[in-house]
Amino acid sequence: MAKTREPTVIKKYANRRLYNTGTSTYVTLEDLAVMVKNEEDFVVFDAKSGEDITRSVLTQIIFEQESKGQNLLPIAFLRQLIRFYGDSLQNLVPSYLEFSMSSLTREQDKLREKLSQTFGATAFDAMEEQVKRNSEMFERAMRMFLPFGAGAQEGDKPAQAAKSEAGADDLSDLKKQLADMQKKLDALAGDKS
Repeated sequence: MAKTREPTVIKKYANRRLYNTGTSTYVTLEDLAVMVKNEEDFVVFDAKSGEDITRSVLTQIIFEQESKGQNLLPIAFLRQLIRFYGDSLQNLVPSYLEFSMSSLTREQDKLREKLSQTFGATAFDAMEEQVKRNSEMFERAMRMFLPFGAGAQEGDKPAQAAKSEAGADDLSDLKKQLADMQKKLDALAGDKS
């Protein structure tokens, strides 16, 4: 649905069904959550009384998301929010929260970029490189169990000899690594005694 200047009118009927007057279809709370994420503005009216119930429907969407395990609101925040009801500061809370969320939204892209620079690119590159090295080592270890290579032709003796030599080099590398690891384990075991 294209974004318009006027909010879409959603009517809520007594049977709890929500009707989108813009698309002439019934919608669910999940559909409304998608509309919110897509920045499509809407208002919800009680079909019988005409009362604006947008706030309670949005709260219901939050409740649904939280009950699915997508916990966004910390317990301490929820408790503090409840404490503000009836408090002298109650009138300041909505404007403060709205300002805070607007600021977070404006800074969201900058925050994502910084997090990506700090943690993402380097960590992902290092992890990818480690996976490549592990795969190569696994392939070399598997080749040691196939003395003449799995894909080699019977008459391809020079290639088989080269693979055997490469396998011997790999085997000596693995033996050296195993010996180094054994020394480290022995040193660790000696430290604990």
